[in-house]
Order: sequence, then structure tokens, then C-alpha cells
Amino acid sequence: MTAPSTPPVLSVRGIHKAFGHVEALTDVDLDVHAHEVVALVGDNAAGKSTLAKIISGVLQPDAGIIELDGEPVTVPSAAVAHTLGIATVFQELALCDNLDVVQNLFLGREVRKTRTGRDGRRHGSNRAGAPLDDALMEGQAREILTALTSHIPSVRTPLAQLSAGQRQTVAIARTLLGNPRLVVLDEPTASLSVAHTAEVLTHIERLRDLGHAVVLISHNLNDVRAVADRIEVLRHGRNNGTFAARNATYELIVAAITGATSLLHA
Repeated sequence: MTAPSTPPVLSVRGIHKAFGHVEALTDVDLDVHAHEVVALVGDNAAGKSTLAKIISGVLQPDAGIIELDGEPVTVPSAAVAHTLGIATVFQELALCDNLDVVQNLFLGREVRKTRTGRDGRRHGSNRAGAPLDDALMEGQAREILTALTSHIPSVRTPLAQLSAGQRQTVAIARTLLGNPRLVVLDEPTASLSVAHTAEVLTHIERLRDLGHAVVLISHNLNDVRAVADRIEVLRHGRNNGTFAARNATYELIVAAITGATSLLHA
């Protein structure tokens, strides 16, 4: 884990969010460092996904501060989040079954072939009619999947032929385009088999090894304890426990989730 003296990649302070009369988040704090997986856990309606959407620019906080590498930022949209180096995989993977792995990875971010100008130099082309650089995209797709130690047989396999775990792999790989500093994963192992869950957990560990800061949202405490460095508990939209994953027992985490205890720094 990164030394405490290093500024967090992500720091949120005093985040508030209400939907009408319902307080979804109240004075929530969260820090995530590079080379760190921080698990965000809590019961249903604890505020986990709301916080993830605020970090990702999908929702705007009513109050509070978001900092990246120690600098205050605003994240008014998902597009701005992407430019700031924040990548998110929500439960709805937003992938296309009729496209292959490469096409899904670069969907909306296609790379077009360069052209040689009269000066003899290569120039990028943004013309709508310019041909796609399939070789370059295929090569980058292979590099990303190799970095994740993926078991997808071919980057040209249609998504419809992949397992649920392999689809999650493609969604995680898509976040690595642009080399983000923060990756947010919302329930990445939900509804997966034991074997596919193990594969996705390996990918999460690889994200940490590659230097990314990772926020992992999950209901599965076994998954959380397997890969997280730190566990943050939300209860009724408030911080209700901070635990070092290597020391926290299952019973202690459950007690914080259910409200049997309120240990902000265990």
C-alpha cells in the first residue's frame, strides 16, 4: 500500500447528496491511494452506488469537496471524469453483443489511420470517412488484456460468445484505455460463478499492481477480504467504519454494516 505521506489519488470530504427529502449521503469522506484497493461496503441503500456515481460524474453532490492528487476538481459529467482519469464499470456493462472484443473496447473511441502530409510527416485524421486503424486497436487490445492476465481466447471473438466473467474482463479492460489513475468497480462479481469470480478478482489485483487506485463496491465480503487493502463501511449514507482488510474479521465488518457497532477506525 502507498505510504500515508503520499497524497491520495482520490479524496472526498463532506459529501452530501439528497433526493427530495431522502438523504442519500451525509458528510461522507473517502481516500484512495495509488496501488490500493479500497472496498466500499454496506447494506442496500447505504449510499455506495450514489457515491460511485458522484465520483464518476453521473451525479452531482449537493455539498462537499472532491480532490484528485491533492487538487480540488469538479466532475460535472462522465465525459469530464474520463478526461480527469476516472474510469468506472457499473453493473450494467454497456457492452454490445454483436461487436467483437476490440470493437467493444474502442466503441466511441475508435482510432483512425494517420496520413502522410506533403511535409513527409504522419498526421492523425479525424475525418469521418478516414479508415479505422484496426491493426493498432487490435494490438492495444492484446496489450491491455495481457496486462490483466486475461483468458479471452481472441480479441476478435464476438461478445455474444463470451462467458459472463469474460464480459466483465472486457468491461474492466475498456477502463484502461487512456491509462486512468482511478478505477471504480460497481459489483463486478455479482451473479458470477466461483471460477469467473476468481478471474475477476485477479484482474482487480492486477489493476492495483499496475499502479491504479481502485474503488471496489461489493456485497460479497469474501471477495472484499480477498483483494482489498482497506474496507470502508457506509450505513444510511454515513461513514460507519474504516478497517484494514488484513485485520478485520467478518463479524466486525458485519457489525459495522448492521449498526451493531460504530468503529470509524478499527
